[in-house]
This record gives sequence, structure tokens and C-alpha cells, in this order.
Amino acid sequence: MVLNHLNYPLDFKFKITTLASDFNITDRNGNYVAYVRQKMFKLKEDVIVFNDESKSKELFRIRANQWIDFNASYSMNEIATGKSFGRLARKGMRSLWKSSYDVLDMNDQAKFRIQEDNAWVKFFDGMVGEIPVIGLFTGYFLNPSYTVTGTDGKEYFRLKKMPSFFGRRFQLDRMIDIDDEDESLVILSLLMMVLLERARG
Repeated sequence: MVLNHLNYPLDFKFKITTLASDFNITDRNGNYVAYVRQKMFKLKEDVIVFNDESKSKELFRIRANQWIDFNASYSMNEIATGKSFGRLARKGMRSLWKSSYDVLDMNDQAKFRIQEDNAWVKFFDGMVGEIPVIGLFTGYFLNPSYTVTGTDGKEYFRLKKMPSFFGRRFQLDRMIDIDDEDESLVILSLLMMVLLERARG
């Protein structure tokens, strides 16, 4: 099971009716790609990717390799076969200012980097978000974007937070063609990154 042959852009839309961090991934035609659920009350982050909101089939599992901290990394595995796609590694203290993550393949070789495009957006979102009433509307005018770059220097994907209340919608566009295995690796990395970034505000 891989995440490819997809009709971009993909929409990541969080549910606001559940306590858990759940979100749907749909394609440009509104068809389900996956349903993502982060398990609650875990010392280590634990995420299950299902086929759709019915949760009838578990596709992938993403787990932190240690207790939550700045240097945690997240392994990505196919549930049916146990196959490893690789892992997402957060770039330590640099993430306090401008979010940056490395995407490594199953052989632990760096393949891609996910980087926030404009650190000032996060900075002002954090400041304005603390202001009563006004802070409720930051999701409409302070929206970060992230670019996925390969070790070849090419830009493959861009993920944007879309205008919405509670920062509940993101959109992913593919900019150039990519190998099927790498596409699955990047999408799994991005959905984990969205959970991490959204939790940080």
C-alpha cells in the first residue's frame, strides 16, 4: 500500500468535534485518501493512518522514537507488511525559530528536507494569537507554508495552511513528479509534521 497516483492538491482538514487530533485527507475531487488519528494520552506520539473515516482498515503507523522533546524522530511503517518507509527527524533547537525537518529513507539516508518558508508568520501568529478576540482570527491572515526540497535541490511539494478558524485546514500541492516510494514517504512525513506544528500553535 502506497500513497501515490493522487489527484493534487490534497486537502488536510481537521475535525473540531473530537478531542483527538483527527483529520481527513481528500483529493481535488473530494475522494478520500486517508483518515489520520493521533492516539491520546500517550507519552510518545502514536499516529494511525486509516483508509477513511470509517477506520475499517489501518494503513500506516507513525511512532516517536522517544519521549516528546526537540530531537524526537518519527518512524513510518506500513501496518499490513511491517515495511519501513523511513522516518521524520525534527531539527532540534532551530525549530524554535524556523521549522525544519529531515526526511530519511528506510536506510536512514537523508532524502528530503521540509522547511518553513517564512519564520515571521509563525512569530506574529504566536504574538497576535494571545490577544483576546483578535487572536481567534489569526487563522484567516497568518498562514505559514512549507516547502519539501530534495537532496538534488529541487522543490517537490508545498504545503500551505489555508484561511480557516482554529487552523483546521491545510493544502498540499505537488510541484514536480516524484518516485512512488518517495511520494509515500513525503506524504507520511508531512501529515506527522502538520500534527506537530499545529500542536505548537
